[in-house]
Amino acid sequence: MLGSGIGSAASTRKLTMSLLDQLGGLLGQDNGQQGMLGAVSQLVEQHGGLGGLVNAFQQGGLGELVQSWVSTGQNLPVSADQLQGVLGSDALAGIAQKLGVDPQQAASQLSGVLPQLVDQLTPNGTLPTEGGDVNELLGGLKNLFG
Repeated sequence: MLGSGIGSAASTRKLTMSLLDQLGGLLGQDNGQQGMLGAVSQLVEQHGGLGGLVNAFQQGGLGELVQSWVSTGQNLPVSADQLQGVLGSDALAGIAQKLGVDPQQAASQLSGVLPQLVDQLTPNGTLPTEGGDVNELLGGLKNLFG
């Protein structure tokens, strides 16, 4: 299982949320990016951190897909329907409301961002740990959204 032996779930969740919060400040004026960042941040928080989100995809039958995001190779795409299957309609409705779009549009946008975000948060193919290089992760995420 991904995430085992990497420190407590609480410390991993705290690090991930800290990274997302700091990235929000780096993005500056772009409300569209800020909105998506806030939506993804909320999604990660609802799952107890990045490891919990990865676990949700594994339990939803998309282990190979999410592993491609965590690993250093090519990211497999995720469809809006797959996201709905893993995250559920309520979560996507909440994201859609935050973004000011309909749930299908939110799922479509999230399907383009989530693989890249998980990829950037998992350098060297591992979930971030409390002792991870926060500046390196933030730099990668800034490039992703910048």
